[in-house]
Amino acid sequence: MNRRLLTAIVTTVLCLTTFMLVIVRDRLVAAQGVETLTQPTMAPLVKPAVSSPGLASNACAVQPDKGSVKMRQKAMLERRARLLSSGSVSLSRFRQELDVASQSAEGGAKATTDYVPREEMALIDPTNYGDRFLNDINGNPANLEPLVVLHETVGSASSAINLFKAFHLNDDDQVSYHTLVKRNGTVVYLVPPDKRAFGAGNSSFVGVNGLEAVRTSSALSASVNNFAYHISLETPYDGNHNGYTHSGYTQAQYQSLAWLVANTGVAEGRITTHKGVDRSRSRIDPRSFSDKTFFALLRAQPKTTTIAIRCTDPSLLPTQP
Repeated sequence: MNRRLLTAIVTTVLCLTTFMLVIVRDRLVAAQGVETLTQPTMAPLVKPAVSSPGLASNACAVQPDKGSVKMRQKAMLERRARLLSSGSVSLSRFRQELDVASQSAEGGAKATTDYVPREEMALIDPTNYGDRFLNDINGNPANLEPLVVLHETVGSASSAINLFKAFHLNDDDQVSYHTLVKRNGTVVYLVPPDKRAFGAGNSSFVGVNGLEAVRTSSALSASVNNFAYHISLETPYDGNHNGYTHSGYTQAQYQSLAWLVANTGVAEGRITTHKGVDRSRSRIDPRSFSDKTFFALLRAQPKTTTIAIRCTDPSLLPTQP
């Protein structure tokens, strides 16, 4: 009986000693900054910001991926997870603070107005917008001069926003504007201006240098989305149909739209409509739009670049520590 008790005591002491030695070893290793084999590190699931910038970054992506649909969807889902976990953003992500020195009225004339609209933010699902690219899918330069494209919702503002907030895995279902103007003139920011909203598939713009369009996907036609800023006007109640006209837009909408476009700094010659860029000839929005009213209000606005449409070449950004 005594021999069994002694054996049990010795075994217990040896186990405790071994356990204490393991603890001491692990603490010494941790103090030296060395990872042990029992604590492996997981490889990051997300690519560096240079190739896939996040919501807070205004960096361009370099070039679209030519991978399979499955591979592109996987990358999109990883990007979506990262953006959804990146936290909230402020109004300055959509419109910077006004720098008086940056104001310049078109033609050198001084333009002043006291009009400032109500502003809101409604962050949409990341599947419905992407990064702007420095190069197209074939490696050609794609950072073209910014363009403003005007749309209408053909429905209520809330229904459009709910559509954009929905998860869409397939390319054909993904859609968005950068900004929406409600009937009461409220400006709703949806996508940061230096990101690529999916507002006009299969589209092009005829500029001074000829036809302008950028192809960013092997599965989709070229479009103006890579350099366009998409703004949509909420359609009046009598316009929720496919007809060619309706009662038109409110004065508050025209005022807010003029204020918004003036803050992009885009020249009048590069302001167009969805109908104007659509190559399928099926889009007719914005219907019943008054160019006269809009451009008169636009010319009364001070021109700024507080809404910065261009993304930034990642090689020009400060190196992250």
